[in-house]
Amino acid sequence: MSARQPDRDQAKSTSQYEGAILQQTPNGILLVDRETRIRFVNPAFRTMFRCGDEELIGEPASRFVHCDCFERAIAAGGRLMVKSSVPAHEISFRVGLFPIAGQELYCGIFIDTSEEEEAKKHLRELRAQTLQRAQEVISRQMKTAQEIARLLGETTAETKVLLVS
Repeated sequence: MSARQPDRDQAKSTSQYEGAILQQTPNGILLVDRETRIRFVNPAFRTMFRCGDEELIGEPASRFVHCDCFERAIAAGGRLMVKSSVPAHEISFRVGLFPIAGQELYCGIFIDTSEEEEAKKHLRELRAQTLQRAQEVISRQMKTAQEIARLLGETTAETKVLLVS
C-alpha cells in the first residue's frame, strides 16, 4: 500500500503544477466542447482577446476569436494550426488546436504574434520606401546623364563648326 501512496501524491502534485502552468502561461488557452462552447479559459486568453471579467463559459468560441478554427478542427477530427488576426482587438495570433484524449473537448493554445506581424509590416514599409528612394535616385541620375549627353552633343557640334570654318 505504501507503493501506491507516492503515485497518488505525485499525481496530485502534477495536477497542481498543471493548474499553475495553465494559469501562468503567456499563451492563451481555451477549451471548447463539440459545439465549440467555451468550457475553460485562462487569464492570458482574457488579456489577449480583451475579454476582461466577461463570463465566457458556455459562450461560442468564435465570438471571441473571430474565426471558425475550432469548427474546422472538429470537422477534421484532429490537429490544426491556424494563423489569424482580430483587427478590432489589434491582435494577430497562431493557434494550435487538438482534441483532448478521452474527452469531448478541444484545446486551443493561442500564441500572440502581434509584435512579429507589426515588425513584418514595418519591414515591408521600409523596403517599399527604400525602393521608392532608389527609383528617385536612378531617375535623377538618368536626367543628369541625359543633360551631360546633351551638353557633350552641343560642344561636339560647336567644335565641328569651328573646325570646318
